[in-house]
Amino acid sequence: MRFAGPGIKSIIHFKTPSINYLAHSYLSFNHPEILVGNLISDFVKGKKKFDYPTGIQKGIALHRAIDIFTDGHAATNEAKEIFRPAYRLYAGAFVDVVYDHFLACDENEFSEKSLLDFSKKVYATVDDHLHWLPEKFAGMYPYMKEHNWLFNYSSRWGAGKSLGGVVRRSVYLTESETASRLFEDNYQPLQTYFRRFWVDVKSFARKEFEILIQH
Repeated sequence: MRFAGPGIKSIIHFKTPSINYLAHSYLSFNHPEILVGNLISDFVKGKKKFDYPTGIQKGIALHRAIDIFTDGHAATNEAKEIFRPAYRLYAGAFVDVVYDHFLACDENEFSEKSLLDFSKKVYATVDDHLHWLPEKFAGMYPYMKEHNWLFNYSSRWGAGKSLGGVVRRSVYLTESETASRLFEDNYQPLQTYFRRFWVDVKSFARKEFEILIQH
């Protein structure tokens, strides 16, 4: 679950921060500190995580467990193959956007009203923890809130804007038109991959969450 970040350390160690903020928010199971940690995890490096309260540390740990599970899931790997020929190592970043779009549209999880209410609740929670936001996330967050990224994932227009955001945050990409076309041309198979993935990651994340809050 990744977006194209500010740089690439090396081809071997390539990793980009998560852009599927809706999924990570949802998989925090309404726990405020875990939600904050889940959202900021990719902006907290190394031992810096110990600078945060225990609840936020647990959210950071949950985020990382979800990412590992996502990267190893067969449906995610199949979805990446749609974008990989054109975008190579950035394929996962585009799959992140696709997953959040289909989650936002999933009638088993959200109605239009409940998605809007959920988005507002997430922003209110983050607003209550602004002093804990890492600098880079804090710089991005006002745009997330103002343009209501979480809610707007539900529209194809919003998903398209997020695909463009992957390119804007990347070092080497120059266009997102191909990604938008691949998204539209492969809408149904991508939705199928999401549904296969979501059942599994939701169950996995719930179990990890329960373990974390018990310790």
